[in-house]
Amino acid sequence: MKRTILLLFLFSSYFTVYGQISNLSTGIINGKVTDALSNQNLQGVTVFLPGINKGTVTDSLGNYSLTDLKPGVYNIRFSFIGYKPKAIFDIQISNARPAIVDTDLESEAASLEVVNIRTPAFIKPVESPVSLRTIGSTEIKRNPGGNRDISRVIQSLPGVSAPVSFRNDIIIRGGAPNENRFFIDGVEIPNINHFSTQGSSGGPVGLINVDFIKEVDFYSGAFPANRGNSLSSVFEFKQKDGNKEKLAASLTAGFSDVAATMEGPLNKKTTFIASYRYSYLQGLFKIIGLAFLPSYQDYQFKVKTRFNTKNELTLLGLGATDRFQLNFGTKPTEQNLYALANIPVNSQDNYTIGANYKNYRSKGFSTLILSRNYLNTKAIKFQDNDRSKLKTLDYSSKEIENKFRFENNSQEGEYKLNYGASVESGFYSTNTLNVIPFGTSEYSSSIEFLKYGFFAQLGRSFFSDRLRLSGGLRADANTYSGKMNNLSKTISPRLSASYNFTDKFSLNFNTGIYYQLPAYTILGYRAQTSTPLLNKNVDYIRSSQLVLGIEYNTLKNSRFTIESFYKYYNQYPIINILGNNIPLANLGADFGVVGNRPVTGFTVGRAYGAEFLAQQRLNKGFYGIFALTLFKSEFQDKNQQYVPSSWDSRYIISMTGGKLFKRNWEIGAKFRLTGGSPFTPYNIASSSLKTNYSVYPQGIQDYDRLNEGRLKDFYQLDLRVDKKYPFRKFSLNIYMDIQNLTYNKYQLQPILLLDRTETGLPQDDPADQARFKTKLLNNENGNILPSLGVIIEL
Repeated sequence: MKRTILLLFLFSSYFTVYGQISNLSTGIINGKVTDALSNQNLQGVTVFLPGINKGTVTDSLGNYSLTDLKPGVYNIRFSFIGYKPKAIFDIQISNARPAIVDTDLESEAASLEVVNIRTPAFIKPVESPVSLRTIGSTEIKRNPGGNRDISRVIQSLPGVSAPVSFRNDIIIRGGAPNENRFFIDGVEIPNINHFSTQGSSGGPVGLINVDFIKEVDFYSGAFPANRGNSLSSVFEFKQKDGNKEKLAASLTAGFSDVAATMEGPLNKKTTFIASYRYSYLQGLFKIIGLAFLPSYQDYQFKVKTRFNTKNELTLLGLGATDRFQLNFGTKPTEQNLYALANIPVNSQDNYTIGANYKNYRSKGFSTLILSRNYLNTKAIKFQDNDRSKLKTLDYSSKEIENKFRFENNSQEGEYKLNYGASVESGFYSTNTLNVIPFGTSEYSSSIEFLKYGFFAQLGRSFFSDRLRLSGGLRADANTYSGKMNNLSKTISPRLSASYNFTDKFSLNFNTGIYYQLPAYTILGYRAQTSTPLLNKNVDYIRSSQLVLGIEYNTLKNSRFTIESFYKYYNQYPIINILGNNIPLANLGADFGVVGNRPVTGFTVGRAYGAEFLAQQRLNKGFYGIFALTLFKSEFQDKNQQYVPSSWDSRYIISMTGGKLFKRNWEIGAKFRLTGGSPFTPYNIASSSLKTNYSVYPQGIQDYDRLNEGRLKDFYQLDLRVDKKYPFRKFSLNIYMDIQNLTYNKYQLQPILLLDRTETGLPQDDPADQARFKTKLLNNENGNILPSLGVIIEL
């Protein structure tokens, strides 16, 4: 860490002189303002920078330009007669290239004859007045300890927890990691992480390039009807368009990877943005002496063509190549030997490509979305990871989906209407060999079926926009089984209401029923290759939810909210794993595959709690978020008794804040505290049996004591320092990010391993020669992780 701080100081000292020379007021903001429904250009819109009291108005084509700006971070406000005012925060300005800020405005329900000068910092859509947070790209980039990764950034928000390990599993309001859905410009993507867990989500490193992101809408509840197959959260990633004025590029080098991004115009109507990222983690981990060596590459692109003001087409894609090797030359510590004995060699390839076509009309627009996603996973492991011994795992699998969705959005008088339909094909295949205690699983399987659904949502404001109501309906079905090929069984109504007592204070409410299809790994499971599908009895998982909240908005870029929530689950599968039956909701925060086991029954569960949020958007150089969540998450076990789920950490406290200083310095910090998560103790007698340990060299959980243990509380303090240098032809950003500044050691479940002799030989249990002598190794991790990064924008 001392070396990292010294390097930051030397870099800063060297560039300070040149930064001063080029610190001229030559920054520019260009953009266009259009009508949100018709896409018509809006002339006469007031565009204002409140920090420096500078403004302009849009011309006949809706264009505007703000020039002679000093490099830095700005907020921008838009206002126009008959339209709702709008604010966009944290716009980074440099001398190197103009910032392009295009936006659209929504018309007021009743036409006004004056401009509404009050511009809210936080907007509540009528269909989701609660449980919605919007995150800007600058917030993601500057987040301390976030490493430009959205999965880590949202941990600053209420209701969001994560495992204390280095994984990116997203756990929302006590729900499992597989209950989240992700969309980029309307195109669904199955996962947003490298090395993802099949049948769940998560992974150690984010996949999406933050340089593409304009903003992210994060729903932790109150999902709109056009977004299905989710029980805990929906992420809407809105990408920026490529630079329409000139070619531009950026280069980012951090502690784990290097990325290059290029954007610009292809012709007068078409822009592009594309990136490539390459990881050098494998080399770093080998130098450090870790037992595993991950490496990854990813790419992302977007091409947008505006044929005219009524028609536009967006093509997009992203994909990744992940590889995971073992480091047999590492130091033979007990933890490294344990890792080498248990971690398989694996690879994963995935991609998503999609097209989004929009046709605008005078009162609305229609959207056609076509996409395809692909996942190919392979894993192999030998006993003791010695290729001369028994092969205990040989797994390969493919998932392929082709999707089509139609949506219509319109304003019918005072009503806001959205309706549409979707259809998609799903293909899954696997060749599985898994030698584990209590039986070997060996089979080949493939399935292919259609999924389809319909949705509609209607909203309206009353009493001069004080009362807002929205109701939605959705139904989904598929041809996997007759049981699920019935739209009437998945009718999922939802209702939202919001009442503004004053301009500052409001009461908000949502209730709804949501359904999610079990993972392909469950649907495609067979006992043997020639036998029928074993889990044909599964059904859509159902969740009934209720959210009630109050919000106080100061109208000065800050707000305070309190929300209470209740989620009730049923039809949640119980699967047989290592001879025991446990709810599937307790699995998913580990590498490998989840769900490829027989379903033996179904259970119910519940998660409930309260959240408090205090948020300050950028104001006078300061920004910050304080979030507190108190909750319980529990499911009935095989004995129909409620027990804590694996995600029941009970309380989460998060504080994130930062300050912008003169001369383009910025300092931010993040503190997180979470309660300890439950874990299931080991069955020592079963784990120590030689016949079991020889093929499964780790602890076997005693699921008769499901989640009886609990880890210690976890806390972490992260710090980030940024220094930007605005040169004439390019901008340079040097940052230092220190994770776990206080060197806190976090606790994981102890490791069960053999109690070996001084020469490394296993010992028999003196009381039973059929068993090994075992011991529990304290499993604490956590180091100070300093990193230095450089971002160059041309």
